[in-house]
Formats: sequence, structure tokens, C-alpha cells
Amino acid sequence: MTGAARSALGLAALAAAGLGGFWAGGGRLPVPMPETLVAAFAAIASGPDAPPPGPEAAAATGPVLYWRDPDGRPVWSAGPKSTPDGRAFLPVREGKDIIFDEQPAPAPAQAEEGGAPRILYYRNPMGLPDTSPTPKKDSMGMDYIPVFDGEIDEGPVVALSPGKLQRTGVRTELVERRSLVRPVRAPGVVALDERRVTVVATRSDAFVETVADVTTGARVSAGQPLAQVYSPEISAAAALYLSALSSGDRRAMAGARQRVVNLGMPEASLAALEAERQVPLSLTWTAPSDGVVMERNAAPGMMMEAGMTMFRLADISVVWVLAEVPEYEIGGVAPGARAEVRVRSLPSRRFEGRVGLIYSEVSPDTRTVKVRIELANPDGALLADMYADVEIEAGPAAPVIAAPDGAVIDDGERQVVLVALGEGRFEPRPVTLGARGGGYVEVRSGLEAGERVVTAANFLIDAESNLKAALSALAPAEDTE
Repeated sequence: MTGAARSALGLAALAAAGLGGFWAGGGRLPVPMPETLVAAFAAIASGPDAPPPGPEAAAATGPVLYWRDPDGRPVWSAGPKSTPDGRAFLPVREGKDIIFDEQPAPAPAQAEEGGAPRILYYRNPMGLPDTSPTPKKDSMGMDYIPVFDGEIDEGPVVALSPGKLQRTGVRTELVERRSLVRPVRAPGVVALDERRVTVVATRSDAFVETVADVTTGARVSAGQPLAQVYSPEISAAAALYLSALSSGDRRAMAGARQRVVNLGMPEASLAALEAERQVPLSLTWTAPSDGVVMERNAAPGMMMEAGMTMFRLADISVVWVLAEVPEYEIGGVAPGARAEVRVRSLPSRRFEGRVGLIYSEVSPDTRTVKVRIELANPDGALLADMYADVEIEAGPAAPVIAAPDGAVIDDGERQVVLVALGEGRFEPRPVTLGARGGGYVEVRSGLEAGERVVTAANFLIDAESNLKAALSALAPAEDTE
């Protein structure tokens, strides 16, 4: 059969197929001819000596999906288009691979003399912590990215262009040694210093003759007379002491004097006895120290039994504040820590003191621990049972390496900071954290004093540069196939 005959036969077959498609479509739309039938007709038209069409030829005859840039740049078009220099876009037909990203040219697995560098491993194109020693594709069909020898000499470094740095507004701060303190706030109550409370009482039965014009709440000074009393037992002991003084027996004098002291004769009355050699008919009880009268039980004419309290005095030059610190905060509070106290009746004044004692029990009802703060109260402005607002400086007193709180990226499993290396390069570095306070956090490992860390826009750096890909380099490459 001649070439002309074969061509005519092929055209007739195509026309018949077209009419058949029109009839099958109900006279409306033709049914597409199978690609295998098109290839068979093309073989008939080309002659018996032509090779059979392969899958590439069959796929190339399918409908055009889109047009792509002839140079392989990431530019596509839904219809025919030309480049600025007049070259036509290439059609991509059905069956061809659809790749919308620029793919790196394949590199040799090993470096040749004067050739490309050696590939160490392949990493996930989406930045996941997944590497492979051989080329592979991810679940979406994207090729893994090769990591060449020499690319990781500086470690897992993230590099950003100056334009990106300007858009993100990156700020850095120097890592230094500093003392971390944080305020622990707690309510408190003013209380008397138990060591400064004294009781005025007789050690023998006595009769109250007179009482000074002193009432509960009055302030007294040391040596001020409080009451005049008569005690038969003290008078008898004083007479024996005078007899011993007249005898000159030193042993008898020492014994008689000690008995008078044990009965509680005031020092002033004892000195007058030794000087005047006369037994006093009554004794004057005085205030042992400056303070406030908290209790008065003496009245003229009453009999006071041995041990009964005539007056109870409190020295308020130093007072306590008992603060109720929450249980979870007590670990940062230590004796000697500075504390600031405000009382609600004196809002304009602040009182400074030190933590004197941390009580050794937790309240089962409030889950708080009492912390005792000692405050100087020279003018007596602080009164017992006043409510107070307490602020205690908690945290380690010794300087530690500290970074700003905003520099830490915490994903729930580990903490990372971005160390600024200069020229738009940043190194993600895992750190171990400690105490916090004053807007800073202690870095126990991972940083050294003098390094600079990113304090602002670190999450934007993560988004701009795929920080996860850099963090994956912190782990050794492993076969995940």
C-alpha cells in the first residue's frame, strides 16, 4: 500500500471515529477518543517502518493542562503565553508530573576532583525532623533537600536577608550575670515581739497600797513607778539581812541577801536597805523597760497573791509582721531576705525589714506558711493586729547567667533561644532554665555571659526561615525509610 493510500485510510478512520463520537454523544458533545486508538491511527498513517509509540508519545498527545516558563522558573499560565524576549511557554499535557516549585539540580553523591561538594544527607523539605542518607520523597511527593559538605560547618545556623530582618523588627540583648529577684506578695498582720513583753508581779503575798496613774494603753518608760505594795514576807527577809550585816558574817550576809533578791525586792529598795540599814515598810514596783501597758490588774487596797500579774508591758520599738505566704512560693523565700511592708492605715508610708523566721508548718486550711518579718518601729506608728501588705524579694542572691524571658521559645518539650551571630545569622540553641525574676530567667546551661540573644520577633524568624529545619540539624542524621 502506497503512502497516499495509507494516509487516506487513516483520515477516513479518523473521520469515522469522529462521527461515531458525535453519535455516541447524542449529537451534542463528542466523546473523547481513547489515546491508544489515536496512537494506532498515527501508526497506520506513519507507515509500517515507524516504531510503535511509547508512553511518552501517548502522554504528549493528551489535553494541555497549563503552560510553564521555558526556562523552568516558577511561572505558569492557564493559556498560551510568551516570555518578554518572545519565547513561547511550554505546554504541560495530562500525564506529565505537576511540579510547582523549583527543584534543585541533582548533585553527585560524592565530590569529584574539582566538582560539586559531597552530599552528607537529605532533609525533609518542610523542615520536619526527618533525614535520609539517600534521595527520597515525602508524603506529598516533594523531593528531600540535599545537605552538602561544608553547609553545616557553623552548626545549625539560620540566615536571613537584611530585608527580612528589617520587616520582622528583630531586637537582641546581651546575656549577663545578674541577681534574679521576684516579688512575693502576701497579706500579713502586725504582732508584738514576744521577746519584748514583760510582766510586773510579786513573788510573795502582798497588799497594794497605791497605784500610779497608769492605765491600759498608756506608754511608760523604764524606772517609772507603777505601784506601792507591802509584803510581810519581804519585810521579814529584809530584817534578817540587816541582822547579818550587823554580825559581819560574810556567809550569813550572802545567804540573807540572796533570799531578799529571790523574793523580788526591787534593786532600788535593796540599795536603800543596804545604805540606810532600815527595813522599808513598803516597796515601790517600777517599769522594767519602755513600753505600752497591755494589761493592768492592780488596784489600791487589794491583796496580790504570789505570782499574780499586776501589769503586763510590751516594748513596741521593734514589732513583727506575720505574713501568710502561699505554699508554692515559699521555696524562693529565705531568712534575711528584704521585705517591704505597707499598712492600710498609713498608705503613704513604707516600712522595710528582713525576714527573721520561716515557720515550720503549713496551714491545712489556707495552704500558706507564716513568715516573720522584723520591723523597727521607733515612733510607735505600727500597732498590734494591724493589717499589712507585704512584698518579699525572693530568688537566688548570688548572680547567675540570665536571659530575658522573651528570648525563650518553649514548645512544651524543650526550651530554645536564638543566639545572634551577626550579619543576619542566628543559631537556635537548646537551654536549661532555672529561677525567674524581674523579667529574666536563669540559664543553667546552653549560654555564656557576653552572647547576644533575640528578644523580639523570634517567632517571626521561625516563620521566615523555617527554624524547625535548623533545629533538626541538632540531631544526628538517621535513616527514616
